[in-house]
Order: sequence, then C-alpha cells, then structure tokens
Amino acid sequence: MANFQRIKLNENNPVRELFQILRYYLCSMTRDENLKGRWEGLQKKLSNQFADGEAMDLDAIIYVIGVQELGQPHKKFKKDHKIDLMHIAICRLLEPYGYYEFDYFDEEGWPHYKILEQLPTLKAGEQSVLMKEAIVNYFINNGYID
Repeated sequence: MANFQRIKLNENNPVRELFQILRYYLCSMTRDENLKGRWEGLQKKLSNQFADGEAMDLDAIIYVIGVQELGQPHKKFKKDHKIDLMHIAICRLLEPYGYYEFDYFDEEGWPHYKILEQLPTLKAGEQSVLMKEAIVNYFINNGYID
C-alpha cells in the first residue's frame, strides 16, 4: 500500500502543482515496474546459466559478478575469498554512482577500489533496489541483456 502524505499545494496554482506531483509518482512507479521486469528477466537468465534453473538470490548474483570482475571463472574459491569477490562486485557495481573508483590490481590480479563517497544510510529495501538497479545496469552495459 502506498504511503501518502498530506501535501500543501501552491496557493497560486494548486492544480498545476498537483499534476507535477502525480507525474513524479507515476514516473517513479513506471521506473520501478521497469526495473522489476528487467530484474526478474535477468535473474531467470542467470539462474538458467549458473544454477540449473534454481533461482539465484541477490548475493549469488553479486558473487558471479565478483568472479567475472576478477577474471578467473573456473577457479575454486575459499569462503574468505568469496566475501572478497562480493566486495569487488559491490565496488564495481557502485562505481558508476560515484561511491567507488578503481585504484589498481595487486600482484595476484585482484582489483582494488578506493572510496570516493560514503554510502548513504539506506533501509534494507532501499539497499536492495539500489543493488538490483546497479546489477541490471551492469549487465546492460556488458551486453548480457538489453
């Protein structure tokens, strides 16, 4: 259910301001529905390719991106390296948003990023939407989906 707040309209032109507010909410809803459809399609495609059709969750997809970014898709990783791979993925995914910037590759070929801006405090649902949007954009930019 939508969370509607009481809105004080501009007294000079309340109808126009109301239409601007409605347009904003409709555009947001359309963007969210578009993201939801793209996310579900991407999730299904990745699940078929990497998990024999079993649905991959957000963490599993982030892990796959980390492996892709490291460039060692056939290597077996220990648990602590899996966490590092997810960190690589998150840095890479949030780089276009201005939070991280690639810094260098170490002697083992692992990418390192520097923090440009602290991530804002987000609720769990907001974090999920941000990461899904970043993942969809990552796969669009890499030509995996349209």
